[in-house]
Amino acid sequence: MSFAMPNTDVSLASEWRDLLARHARVNAALERELQRDHRLSVTEFEALSRLAEKDGDGCRLQQLVDDIHMSQSALSRLIGRLHDEGLVHRRTCSDDRRGIFACITDEGRERLAQAEVTQADVLARTLHDA
Repeated sequence: MSFAMPNTDVSLASEWRDLLARHARVNAALERELQRDHRLSVTEFEALSRLAEKDGDGCRLQQLVDDIHMSQSALSRLIGRLHDEGLVHRRTCSDDRRGIFACITDEGRERLAQAEVTQADVLARTLHDA
């Protein structure tokens, strides 16, 4: 037995699929060019970008989880990779030993600044075409 969707539901479903397809095209282009030119994934780029927006004290990892929509464990691994490359440093919170802060390094800021040029170029190209 099949049910017919009302026209408004069909229209919304179509818009949803179009949005997903557009996101996939833009994200794939960003991923490809950020990796090739800067050795950064889209999520690594986003984490560095969010950290660069914070003041010199850095950002609590839990806040980054909320900002970039990743699980705590996935974010911890991502920050670990960025730390290993010298792009961020980590420290424990002095008030709460369970809290971990991440802070972008000068090298991280430099890599991010270069990657932002690529991101702007990719977005300009792909958002107009998508």
